[in-house]
Amino acid sequence: MDLSLILTVVWWLLLGVLLMGLAIMVGMDMGVGTLLRFVGRNDDERRVALNIIGPHWDGNQVWFILGGGAIFAAWPLVYATAFSGFYIVMLLLLWSMIVRPLGFEYRSKMPSPRWRNAWDWTLFLSGALPMLIYGAAIGNVLQGVPFHFDWRLTSYYTGSFWELLNPFAVLCGLTSVALSIYMGGTTLMRSAEMGLALRARKAALIGGGVFLVLFVVGGFWAANLDGYELVKQPGAGVPQTPLQQVVERSPGGMLANYSAHPVLWLLPILAVVSVLLGMMALGVRQRILAWWLGALGWICVIGTAGAAMFPFLMPSVTHPSHSLTVWNSGASTLTQGWMLGFTIVFIPLILAYTSWAFWVMRGKVSVKQVQSDDHAY
Repeated sequence: MDLSLILTVVWWLLLGVLLMGLAIMVGMDMGVGTLLRFVGRNDDERRVALNIIGPHWDGNQVWFILGGGAIFAAWPLVYATAFSGFYIVMLLLLWSMIVRPLGFEYRSKMPSPRWRNAWDWTLFLSGALPMLIYGAAIGNVLQGVPFHFDWRLTSYYTGSFWELLNPFAVLCGLTSVALSIYMGGTTLMRSAEMGLALRARKAALIGGGVFLVLFVVGGFWAANLDGYELVKQPGAGVPQTPLQQVVERSPGGMLANYSAHPVLWLLPILAVVSVLLGMMALGVRQRILAWWLGALGWICVIGTAGAAMFPFLMPSVTHPSHSLTVWNSGASTLTQGWMLGFTIVFIPLILAYTSWAFWVMRGKVSVKQVQSDDHAY
C-alpha cells in the first residue's frame, strides 16, 4: 500500500484523537467554569471548585495547541481556509481563552464581593463560550462552509459571521456545552465535599439529560441534511487539489456512510448508552466510572461526526467541487512522516504527565484547605 495513503489515513485518525482529547480534558475544565456560579453557594465553595481543577486546567490547554498545530502541519489547506473563514469566531475564542487564566489568577486577590463576582461571571463566559464555539464549528463543517478557491488555491470565504450561528450549528454548540457540564459536574462531585458535591451531581445529571435530548434531536435533523459525494477524483499523476475533482451535494445524504456501513451506527448508539450509564453511575455515587463513561461519550460523539463526513474535512456549500477532503488537503508525505514521529513520542508523554498529575492531586479539596493555603486560587 502507498505510504502517502497510509499516512493520510493515520493523520485523519490522529486529528480525531486530538479533537477527542480537547473535548474531554478542556471540556471538563470548561464545564467547571460554566457551573461555578450555580453550584457554589458562597465564595469558599467557588474557591474549592477552582482549586479542584487548579492543578490541571493549564496543562489541559496543551490539547488546544496540539489540535491547532496538527491542523497547521498535517492539513495546511484546511488550516488556511478554516482560520480565515472563521476569523471573528477565532477572535472570540482567543479572547475568552485570554481572560480565563486572568480569572484564575486575579479572582481571589481582592476580598471585594463585587470584584470576585465579576471574575466568576468571566469564568462562566470563558467556560461556556469556547464549548459553544467548538460544537457550533463542528455543526457548520458538517453542513458545509461557504468558500471557494481561485486558480492560485487562494481561499475566499463568502459567508457572514451570523450565518455561522445557524440553527443546526447552535444545536451542536448547545450539545457540546451540555456534555461539558456533565463532565464538569462529575469532576466536582469526585473531589468536592458533601454540599458542593451533591449540587454538582445534580448539575451533571441535568447536563447529561440535556445532552441526550439534543444529541438525539440532532441525529434526526442530520438525517435530513444534504451530504456530499465525491463523484470524480483527479487521475494518477494529476495534482490532488480541490480544483481537480467533482463533488456533488446529495439531498438528505448526510448519513450516507452509515447506510453503506451499518456498523458505524455503533458510534451514536454508544454515545447515548455511555452517557445513560454514566448518569446511572452518578445515581449510585460511582464518580470515577461516571467520568470515564462521559469521556467515552465524547469519543463516540466526535467519532459519529467524523464517520458521517469521511472523506470530507471541510465541504464547500457554495462550490461543492472545491470541498476539502483527506485526499486533497494534506501536507507532503515527508511532513506527515516527521509529524507522526514527533506524535508517537509526545502523545504518550502528555498522557503520562497528565495521569501523574491527577494521581498526585487525587483526593478531596475542602474549604479548610483553601482558606489555610496562601497559594490557593
